[in-house]
Amino acid sequence: MNVASIIAILTKLLDICFVWMAFYYILKNVKNNIKMVLIFKGVLLILIVKFLSDFLNLYTVGVILEYAIQWGPLAIIVIFQPEIRSVLESLGRTQLLGRHKILTVDEREKVVYEIMRSVEYFRKNRIGALIVIEREISLEEYIRNATKVYADISDSLLETIFFPNSPLHDGGVIIQGDRITCAGSVFKTSMNPNISKRLGTRHRAALGIAEESDAIALVVSEETGRLSIACEGELHYNLDSDQFRMMLIDELRPKTEVFFEANDTESDGEE
Repeated sequence: MNVASIIAILTKLLDICFVWMAFYYILKNVKNNIKMVLIFKGVLLILIVKFLSDFLNLYTVGVILEYAIQWGPLAIIVIFQPEIRSVLESLGRTQLLGRHKILTVDEREKVVYEIMRSVEYFRKNRIGALIVIEREISLEEYIRNATKVYADISDSLLETIFFPNSPLHDGGVIIQGDRITCAGSVFKTSMNPNISKRLGTRHRAALGIAEESDAIALVVSEETGRLSIACEGELHYNLDSDQFRMMLIDELRPKTEVFFEANDTESDGEE
């Protein structure tokens, strides 16, 4: 095997890797966007019907579907332009090699401790709060228009920000690493038709940011004091304090740490 053949093989592998990564990030963002999922299902249905029409020699249906396939992409771009733009923006914000600060165990414990102290205060006093923790996908779009804080996280600061008479009370707080970056941030609300109509703007905003990024959104209901967490496009509603704390710890844990823990468990089982 000469150098030219080795280079050719490496080029093909690189080509496959780029295609795989493109499909992975597109599907990762599409699955968290309800309207994009509906588009995908519709396109898949048209292709299945087209295949059946060709197989069964359904001439009229075939001709109609040929027009639909020919002009469909243009119609999708025009009709669903906001959704497509949202997916592309999410891809653009994604940092492939990671951008957020990796917290040490002590720093992670401090973040959880300070958040839980403030959350318990909010729950007992029926104070609404929305706390968003940035992970791999940058939230710079929301930080840019919010009130900058850039302070170490503490329960007293969170309680001051979300105090009912505070001008920042109705917005959300964004945490990067172990620091509060900004307050009063306004997020896009989720358009998910399956979300309960009883849930207010905070819960819809939390789910909205969880649908378009990998952030963790923590919500305390102002009316009921119930605790919820939105992440990976799902809203986990009405958690008790222990469930809330354990889920927060799990979501803050780096993926590599989870991977190594899983391998250690498998090794122990083999022994």
